Amino acid sequence: MYYNGIYHLFYQYNPKGAVWGNIVWAHSVSRNLIDWEALEPAIYPSKPFDINGCWSGSATILPGNKPAILYTGIDTQQRQVQNIALPANLSDPYLRKWVKPDSNPLVVPDVSINASTFRDPTTAWRVNGHWRILVGGRKKRRGIAYLYRSRDFMTWIKAKHPLHSAQNTGNWECPDFFPVALYGERGLDTSVTGKNVRHVLKVSLDLTRYEYYTIGRYYPEIDRYIPGNTSADGWSGLRYDYGNFYASKTFFDAEKKRRILWGWANESDTAANDTAKGWAGIQTIPRTLWLDKGKKQLLQWPIEEVNTLRGQKIQLRNQELKMGEHVEISGITAAQADVEVTFSLPSLDKAEEFDPRWVNAQDLCGMKGSTVQGGVGPFGLLTLASEHLEEYTPVFFRIFKAKGKHVVLMCSDAKSSSLRTELYKPSFAGFVDVDLKDGVLSLRSLIDHSVVESFGAGGKTCITSRVYPTLAVSKKAHLHAFNNGTEAVTIKKLNAWTMHRPQMN
Repeated sequence: MYYNGIYHLFYQYNPKGAVWGNIVWAHSVSRNLIDWEALEPAIYPSKPFDINGCWSGSATILPGNKPAILYTGIDTQQRQVQNIALPANLSDPYLRKWVKPDSNPLVVPDVSINASTFRDPTTAWRVNGHWRILVGGRKKRRGIAYLYRSRDFMTWIKAKHPLHSAQNTGNWECPDFFPVALYGERGLDTSVTGKNVRHVLKVSLDLTRYEYYTIGRYYPEIDRYIPGNTSADGWSGLRYDYGNFYASKTFFDAEKKRRILWGWANESDTAANDTAKGWAGIQTIPRTLWLDKGKKQLLQWPIEEVNTLRGQKIQLRNQELKMGEHVEISGITAAQADVEVTFSLPSLDKAEEFDPRWVNAQDLCGMKGSTVQGGVGPFGLLTLASEHLEEYTPVFFRIFKAKGKHVVLMCSDAKSSSLRTELYKPSFAGFVDVDLKDGVLSLRSLIDHSVVESFGAGGKTCITSRVYPTLAVSKKAHLHAFNNGTEAVTIKKLNAWTMHRPQMN
């Protein structure tokens, strides 16, 4: 949340190790979303309503500029219940201390709700004098966003109907519900409604450990959300990120009038045997998001403050890449870099035929990786590469020809990222809804030692990969641009920067 000139990040944290367990609400503060100072935990198990765990939740700024936190506690009966925490001292600019009123829990599961899948209250929104929140859950295999209303933020009544639900999606975790402007990139306060507004409902899927979102209309007079028909309302729906990205959360930055997305680059499957059972992870770089001009999806881009970390810069212009060629991008620290590249595609005539059965982008990327010769593509970047390319993480495009259109596949393929054989090294991928009539395709990758965050076509498709090289580390990491398609492509423009290290916890 943003409060009185300071950004507050609360996050699930185990002070005793990098595995799941002993969870508290850690608390860090920043004035620029880049440099962070860690404070003492804001919330930790201490009362009967949360003695067995303080799980996820959200912050809301109440009238009178008073922040409040709603969070899930695990009570003495092992039920998931929703609680409130309030600042102990509003005059403390860092809001170090939080108190839990004895009126907790505010929301308990009734007989119709599975008390073991009832968690993660959203930021509240207010319409016609009533606050609303969502709590994630399920009934059998139907994912549900339960809706609750309150006049005073303390007494909550369950609505007769959920805001929305979807069959065969499983338990919904970490729901997020917020408005986006129909025109422009400006963010909106969570309570905004109106004709020039659409709403986004995002859910994290407990069964698959990825997320999906829909864009639709919210009808406050009946408290129903109806997704549009431009994307699937289910496992095959749109994602913020097609890689290691989970339990995300947005907030409205009232200072800069933007909506900011945080994600969790989870390490859930870094080991094939998943010995930690930990879902340990790190926060991704914060992103701004807004509605695409086509109104069919969201666009995302790293916040502008990230650019302040840029140091040494190198450039390439009009560099042709024929089949099998790659060019090293030297002169920067490749293990900690920001790379923006625009590829020019002189011809799409050699694009491969697209098989309509290829509906799963990740499977397609696994089948047609960066070394599999194509027509137009694969072309892109080899990130975190060792000197002799024993290790590298390619981020690339491949273009196919379908009936009446072209299909663009974007991949971030970890198969060759590390010589360690015990690691889970997936081929992450998503399709990119982009018009290639101008013959250009852009890519931005932020590289940070074990994380590669990539943004295709101006943020239409985003992929985060966690990778663990053994050779391509620190000063021994290299960066290349490459093309393995029979059709030559041109690096129209490439800018790359060494990234300085921010102040971190």
